[in-house]
Amino acid sequence: MNDYLVRALAYEGQVRAYAVSTTETVGEAQRRHDTWRTASAALGRAMTAGVMMGAMQKGDAKITISIEGNGPLGPIIVDANANGEVRGYVTNPHVDFASREGGKLDVRRAVGTEGTLSVVKDVGMKDNFSGRVPLVSGELGEDFTYYFALSEQTPSSVGVGVLVNGDDTIAVAGGFIIQLLPNTDDAVITQIENSLNNMPYISEMLKDGLKPEEILYRILGEENVKVLDTMPIKFECQCSKDRYSRAIIGLGKEEIQDMIDTEGGIEAQCHFCNETYAFTTEELEELKKEAK
Repeated sequence: MNDYLVRALAYEGQVRAYAVSTTETVGEAQRRHDTWRTASAALGRAMTAGVMMGAMQKGDAKITISIEGNGPLGPIIVDANANGEVRGYVTNPHVDFASREGGKLDVRRAVGTEGTLSVVKDVGMKDNFSGRVPLVSGELGEDFTYYFALSEQTPSSVGVGVLVNGDDTIAVAGGFIIQLLPNTDDAVITQIENSLNNMPYISEMLKDGLKPEEILYRILGEENVKVLDTMPIKFECQCSKDRYSRAIIGLGKEEIQDMIDTEGGIEAQCHFCNETYAFTTEELEELKKEAK
């Protein structure tokens, strides 16, 4: 089944909700970066939250999420836009630990419990919006929940989950974001809190085959949910040889000549998708002509 995202309102417009399946999307990232189990879970959780946050934007706006903890994974970087496209990478993909009780992957240990989660929103204007909060758990769902409360003053609940197969492939991935809009009734808040406290892990619901809209029904009650729209999502990188060519031109004639003298041809590799672009000496000579 192709990955997709659901946008919804609940309780007569008092609650905004998103849910998404990201199994294929996270699987593509796992294949490209050769992430091991715990690294896959961390990257998958971050990408799942990222694609839902991207869906909150409008037009050509895009967001960049940086999670910089003190664990062995190093920084996790995720880009997402309003069109359901997301990409991401971890600095050290070959990180894994023995599972914790109940078979849960030790994402907290991999990410670290000290550090920051930052979000930069590029809305196409001169100044970008940015928010940064300290990590509160390293499990990421709680960290994104804290980000919304502190940086965007929006009471939210973020659930993100990834189940990884024994061969490191992705079994299921997905998540939800529930947000309370101003003046939400206390009774509604209590009902949602009770539901969240008594529901299974998001990864278990995905494993049981629940679709994104069914996850929202489970949390909010089907009779209370009004689905606004759905959107396909996918791993998509914006890199290209042309982009790298323009970047090389921007280095200037002297730098390009130094590349030619010391390296001959060069290879440039994209952090986000691991695609490699080769430039021959002849191609570098042509780019040098365009440089200043």
